[in-house]
Amino acid sequence: MKRHALSTRIWHWLNLVFVTVLFMSGLTISNAHPRLYWGQWGFAEGQQWLSVPRFPDWMVIPGYYNLAQARAWHILAAWGFALMLLFMWVAMLANRHFRRDIATSKREWRPANIWHDVVEHLKLNFDDVGSKYNFLQKLAYGVVLGIFLPMMIATGIAISPGMEPSFGWLVQLLGGRQSARSLHFIFAWSIVGFFVIHILLVLLSGPRRQISAMIDGGHRDEA
Repeated sequence: MKRHALSTRIWHWLNLVFVTVLFMSGLTISNAHPRLYWGQWGFAEGQQWLSVPRFPDWMVIPGYYNLAQARAWHILAAWGFALMLLFMWVAMLANRHFRRDIATSKREWRPANIWHDVVEHLKLNFDDVGSKYNFLQKLAYGVVLGIFLPMMIATGIAISPGMEPSFGWLVQLLGGRQSARSLHFIFAWSIVGFFVIHILLVLLSGPRRQISAMIDGGHRDEA
């Protein structure tokens, strides 16, 4: 049995492309108005809760300041991102990947078990006997797949021009258009933080084996 199903591998690599395009084009959009607010309105200097620094051209799409092109890239990648997330959830539920490998049990939430996983991570021991992932890995993947990524879609819809007439209820649920924009920024950088930690742990746990398994599937009994 493969360690990673074909559906997981397809989603993993395509999602990497979509998230990269979304992030880099999003930086250009951020450069257009680098201040964040809470509530429905906000524009003037002094009303913001955070002023975002200007991102250099080498970090952004299309490689220079062009808001129209950045939005076009952003919307295009957003469709692929949303459809692939839907595909991943359908696949995880159908092949029981979520229930078997990601869903946590009551026993795993016990403080002693959580502390044990923390200690083992500090020792760079990421294996969990009888399970594909340990508790901290399950928690991280569950939060990203169940909260961070869906909230990127929800907040993105809420701040998209022309979407408010149909999704005004969502804008209000998120606390207003500017609150949705701030949350979009927070979740985007939370995903970047997860990505950095994910890459670091891959490097510490054997990058050649891990990357190979995400390409050819690996074997279920591999750590």
